[in-house]
Amino acid sequence: MSISIRKGIKSDADDLEILYDTINDHMEKGINYCGWKKGVYPTRNDAIRGIEEGNLYVAIKEDVIVGSMILRHKPEEAYLSVRWKKDLSYDKVLVVYTFTVHPGYFNQGIGFKLLQYAEELGIEEGTESLRLDVYTENVPAIHLYEKCGFEYIDTVSLGLEESGLDWFKLYEKLI
Repeated sequence: MSISIRKGIKSDADDLEILYDTINDHMEKGINYCGWKKGVYPTRNDAIRGIEEGNLYVAIKEDVIVGSMILRHKPEEAYLSVRWKKDLSYDKVLVVYTFTVHPGYFNQGIGFKLLQYAEELGIEEGTESLRLDVYTENVPAIHLYEKCGFEYIDTVSLGLEESGLDWFKLYEKLI
């Protein structure tokens, strides 16, 4: 079956909440690679905000939302003190946030297709770079990002130490 990607719409909020809760439940049962916490991040409110801002995208397979991401031209504060591959203003950069795939659909190329879509959208918009951060313990995501051509830039704190998330790796892909 094929995967389609589109902008999220208001009626997706319930399904996105289920997706976020499902990934968090899955991580709690095993290794919490991403460090997310149910009811803390990501939540329904994160999805609604992304939909309202017009920058949340969903991957759909057989009429089911199986993945999502938020693409913004706004960096985390820690991004501003890092030397990136190319010095760009953030109107030329898309930052990937809240990137997730439903655990029932792992290893089916959905994450790859979402990142490919982000790159295609960036090219269409005249963006020159995709940037993201990933918790240092999130080995599966790091592997995917590197496989998709993202290059490691630096390791920084995002100020989430109280949540147990000390360090994040920053990645960039020039497009």
